[in-house]
This record gives sequence, structure tokens and C-alpha cells, in this order.
Amino acid sequence: MKKLLMATAATALMAGSAFADGHATEVKIGIILGFTGPIESLTPSMADGAELAMAEVTESGLLLDAAKVTPVRADSTCVDAGAATAAAERLVTSDGVSAIMGADCSGVTGAILSNVAVPNGVVMISPSATSPALSTAEDNDLFFRTAPSDARQGVVMTEVLMEEGINEVALTYTNNDYGKGLADSFQQAFEEAGGTVTISAAHEDGKADYSAEVGALASAGGERLVVAGYVDQGGSGIVRAALDSGAFDTFHFPDGMIGAQLEANFGDEIEGSTGQHPGTDSEGAAMFTDMVGDAFDATSPFTPESYDAAALIMLAMQAANSTDSADFKGEIMNVANAPGEQIFPGELAKGLQILKDGGEIDYVGATAVELIGAGESAGNYRQIVVEGGKITTAKFR
Repeated sequence: MKKLLMATAATALMAGSAFADGHATEVKIGIILGFTGPIESLTPSMADGAELAMAEVTESGLLLDAAKVTPVRADSTCVDAGAATAAAERLVTSDGVSAIMGADCSGVTGAILSNVAVPNGVVMISPSATSPALSTAEDNDLFFRTAPSDARQGVVMTEVLMEEGINEVALTYTNNDYGKGLADSFQQAFEEAGGTVTISAAHEDGKADYSAEVGALASAGGERLVVAGYVDQGGSGIVRAALDSGAFDTFHFPDGMIGAQLEANFGDEIEGSTGQHPGTDSEGAAMFTDMVGDAFDATSPFTPESYDAAALIMLAMQAANSTDSADFKGEIMNVANAPGEQIFPGELAKGLQILKDGGEIDYVGATAVELIGAGESAGNYRQIVVEGGKITTAKFR
């Protein structure tokens, strides 16, 4: 191992054997998500998903020299690039993590990538950063993601709305990399399909009153309001103002708006509204849900993707026989794709053993993982509709 990990007091006592054969007895992996901020209701289950994979690997005793995998959490805030960068820097320099599961929102993910991951040579796998701009970011082959780009989501949104018979929409988006990237991708796809976007207007998060924004959206008109925002922030503010004013009564929600908090905020007030977020009805998705049980919400957006992101990191380490990002970054695409024996949730021990024995695996995981291009998900989506005040599955795409 070329980069030694920070040792705890306990492991320091075992210094004589801690790095036998170049391997650490403890591997630290950072989990940086917005535990505060506009998607804070989504991130607890995302972290739980990643930590479930880490616990599974630790219990197997098969990673390198029976290494214990220790998760280290940090708060990205989702929106404050400075705070996210500082938090990620602490993960690398103080906590000594070997890789980062995260970040979550696209803007802070890009900031961490350029300011921390690339300068320090640390692998990042994001379960939820979807900006198309990240596809071409300078990353030294260190950045991957298990959620598809919003270039794909814009097309899926268009398909859903067109099949619903919706040909004219108003569009509002949170004023950041995620919101603007998704809004542009959607508008291009929707108009190419013959639809009309009557207005595309940014909104700022953190406001107490969105009546002015909704007034402009209502004046432009549309059969449905597309809200590319955050469920714990301005997106819900827009929806509340639209409902209270009677401007719109049905909405279309991309991934940042979908979660239990949407039901809690609006219930049957948004009956008939539609949306989509990354998801699949694959065999692995069912296995993941069964494995999680009642421990946390296995179907919450980006939670299966978080399990898969953490799993890919550890499987790549095993394939490279190293916890050094410079060594294992080149194995991530290999373990994620064919050829090889398919590996599903709950089967990480099996995957580790095959790799230890010199075999090949095709990690399918909870989200039918397939990494393409510069290391991003090919993309599967769960289409939702609000029925009886509940988010229900309409189909998978």
C-alpha cells in the first residue's frame, strides 16, 4: 500500500502487524452527503445504504487481510461548496479515508472533485450527482457515479409527460448546477418531441414567499408545472404557493423532489402528479429491499445507489489488492461490468472471494449497475404517480 491510513489509538497498538503484506487492518471510507440542507430528508437512508455494504464486507472477513471497513460521515450541505470542500478535505487529511462515497448534489460534488479528490488522488463514487457537466469534468479517472446523468433524465421526463398527454408545461428549477443542467436537458428533449415549455424560470432556495415566482409561472400557463427543485427547500415552497393560489394543481417532479417528505408536505393535494427518479425493478432491487427489511427505507431515492457505490469501491480494492486509489481506480469499471459472475446485494462476500481467487465478477447490485463512458450509470428510472396522497410506482423505464 502506497498511502498509509491514519491509525486510531487501538490500531496504533497493533502497528507491528497492521500493514502486513501492504494492507491495513482498517479501511476508512468517507460518506459525504447533505445531512443538513435541501435534501436532508433523503440522506439518512442513503448513508444507511452505504454503511450496510461496508458492514457486510467487514463481516465477511474477506477484504484484503480481513480488513475492517469503517465509515466516516461528513456533511456536504448539498449547496455550500466551501463547506463541502472543507469537510471533504478533513475526510482525506485528518480521517485518512481511502475513498469517498459521495457527494450528493452536483455543485458540491464538482467542487469536492476538483479541490480535494483530484489533488489528493482519491476515488469518488457519487450515488446522486446527476449534472451532465460532470460527464466531462477533469477527474484523472477518479470519479464515478451510480445514478444516471440528467441528460438521460430529461428524455425520460419527456416520455412520461408525452404519454400522459401533456404537451405544454411551465418549468421552474433551483438556481444551481443541478437545477439548470436538468432544466436545460428537459427543455431540449421536450421541445424536440414537439412539446412547449411556456417559461423556464429559476427560483432561489431559502425564501419564505414564492408568490412572485408562481405568479410568473401562472401567467405563462401550462397544463402542468415541472418543479426541478429540492423537496426540503424551495421546490416545496413553489408547490405550496402554487396550490394556495390555485395556479396549478398537478405537478411533475424530478428526483430531487421525490421522497417521503413530499407526501408529508402535500398528501392528496397533489393527487395525479407524476415524476421519476433513478430506480429499477431488477432482481437486485428486490433482494436489497428484502435484505434491508425495516431497518431503513430501501426504496428512498438514491439509497440503493449508495449501497452500490460503496460496494463498487470495496470490490475494486479487492480486485487491485490495494486500498490506494491509484491502484484500484482502474478496477471499478471492470468489477461493474461483464464479463464475470453476477453479484447481487447480500453477495459481497461471494464477490470478494472470486476476486481473491483471481476470477472475474459483474457487479449487478441493487440498481442493475452498468457503467458506461466516463464511469457513469447507463440509467434506469422508477416512474411515479401520486395516488391517494401516496407516491406509488407507475412503471420502470
